[in-house]
Amino acid sequence: MISTVLVANRGEIALRVIRAAQAMGLRTVAVYSDADRESPHVRAADVAVRIGPTPAIESYLSIEAILAAARKTGADAIHPGYGFLSERAAFAQSVAEAEITFVGPSARVMELMGRKDTAREIALAAGVPVVPSVQLTDRSGLAEVSSADGAVRFPLLVKAAAGGGGKGMRIVREPGELDGAIAAAQREARSAFGDDTMLVERYVERGRHVEVQVLADQHGDVVHLFERDCSTQRRHQKVIEEAPAPTVSEDVRRRLTDSAVALAREVGYTNAGTVEFLVAGEEVFFLEMNTRLQVEHPVTELAVRVRDTPLDLVQLQLRIAAGERLPFTQEDVRLEGHAIEARVYAEDAFGGFLPQAGVAQLVRWSPRARVDAGLESGGEVSTAYDPMLGKIIVHGATRDAARQALVTALDDTAVLGLTTNLGFLRGLAASDAFRDCEIDTGWLDRNPDAIRPAGLRVAGLLAAWVLANQPEGASSPGDGHPFGTADGWRLSGPPATVPVQLVVDGSPLLFRVSPDGTVTSGEDTWTVHPIASERGVVRLEVDDLVHEATVQVGPHRVEVAHAGNTFCFERPDAFAPGSTLAESDGTVAAPMPGTVLDVAVEAGDSVEGGQVLGVLEAMKMELTLKAPITGTVATVGARAGEQVALGATLFVVEATDA
Repeated sequence: MISTVLVANRGEIALRVIRAAQAMGLRTVAVYSDADRESPHVRAADVAVRIGPTPAIESYLSIEAILAAARKTGADAIHPGYGFLSERAAFAQSVAEAEITFVGPSARVMELMGRKDTAREIALAAGVPVVPSVQLTDRSGLAEVSSADGAVRFPLLVKAAAGGGGKGMRIVREPGELDGAIAAAQREARSAFGDDTMLVERYVERGRHVEVQVLADQHGDVVHLFERDCSTQRRHQKVIEEAPAPTVSEDVRRRLTDSAVALAREVGYTNAGTVEFLVAGEEVFFLEMNTRLQVEHPVTELAVRVRDTPLDLVQLQLRIAAGERLPFTQEDVRLEGHAIEARVYAEDAFGGFLPQAGVAQLVRWSPRARVDAGLESGGEVSTAYDPMLGKIIVHGATRDAARQALVTALDDTAVLGLTTNLGFLRGLAASDAFRDCEIDTGWLDRNPDAIRPAGLRVAGLLAAWVLANQPEGASSPGDGHPFGTADGWRLSGPPATVPVQLVVDGSPLLFRVSPDGTVTSGEDTWTVHPIASERGVVRLEVDDLVHEATVQVGPHRVEVAHAGNTFCFERPDAFAPGSTLAESDGTVAAPMPGTVLDVAVEAGDSVEGGQVLGVLEAMKMELTLKAPITGTVATVGARAGEQVALGATLFVVEATDA
């Protein structure tokens, strides 16, 4: 029996596990680093234990710190969540040796399935189809690939045999690119997994990423819970997931689910796991097995029914870990409707997807969706951990009903003070390409400008109306004193039109807000009627269509979150013009806060425009910094291993003719 569960994780997944365990009447233990002392998961648990400083290697990745916390609190089970130690066989082994129940498969199975090369061999033994591949144990490069089975041909995919999450992975389209891709992938794999063994396999163009959820108990029972489609990715990172997969035939579905169950039986799997496949038309290829709970497990919970009851995969994990049998058979499992999940990240989706950090001054999650999130108003997001903030999950009778529900939920959602990908997600979910199931694993990378921010004029109108009608000094609709309202009232005549000037991305926008309910800007005129609003939220009927937005007014700018997109408008009429940071053409500043991985030049070196100067990493993303011009390196402002802030000057290159 299990009585106390320690959750060896943070953020939304820690909250998810804590709530599921508490619903079963179990005592829960949260662990936290210094950065997470005020986090929601710390407050939600029955007991919370500090396990170390902010760096993950000293806290969430410290096996000894986790075990010490378990001993201190009397925990008899540990749930690893996902990420951090969740797929470390050494962790599962250490938990078992401490005579604590590990909520997951055995260390032996994790070791076998945690390596893509070993997992391929097990898949072959189970009769599961695999992608043609060749293993590279060193930088043997093109010669070894050329001598491999002719089925391995360009384009190729170079990927780390250990680990996952898109780390240590490169697509190679030409022979001349192979050695460089292997070197870069090996360096990334060594840093992330401590193992630089590579696989080189056929890269299937325009394939779909489909995975099958499996459950297996300690009594030999194995079932599948159908499949999820995770094809909407960028740089091998999932963005939107859905269940069931909308494009697979019944024959493909049968082969996917049968293969997943056969693989789980072959390796002696227990607990929850996911078998990932690449699907191209009617072809099915095994990719890997994730020996843990997946980020996207909620879409399975919403789309699958067992004897007409909802699923809770976390509770099933805990029951299996406690030795219970699965409470249902394969015949009891069926699909019902469609579910879609969108991952909300702290990243600039319209600026290269660079990770962001800062304080979320105002957070508003949709009341019309399931939200698994660990971010709340006032929460701080640092570069120390993964930038995922939460997940928005919806269900509908049909796929399009679910898609429309997701668009609505994203319209409800707002995060102010911190740049997120909400606008990108909203545009993607509303796009024709997503609606028509045209998005494969490489679509977003092939079409980087397909989704752009929309609604600037309407957001500007909403901002102007709020500024013209709310009391001076108020920070949001509903604040302040009515006698401070800038509504154009005059003692000696009719109310005057209120001019509101805003600036966005350096471009001025002038609105004139009239007391008679009209707003003009240039040649555009709108008829506006206010509708009941609440603190921080404004609703306006604009030309017979109701618009809702989350608005936050500051002395120097106003932020408007509308239809998923967040717009920041400067208020030049509220303060003197400020100075702008003007970088010379030869200055390379940090485009995101992070850690300098490599510095490739020294002061005095001659460089060509486009030459690599160094490498910066933040939140699992690696960015190459290149010389903007040809010239001489005048300044090197950082060292390898150093933490740098957003905008910090890292390199200065003086032009040759300067």
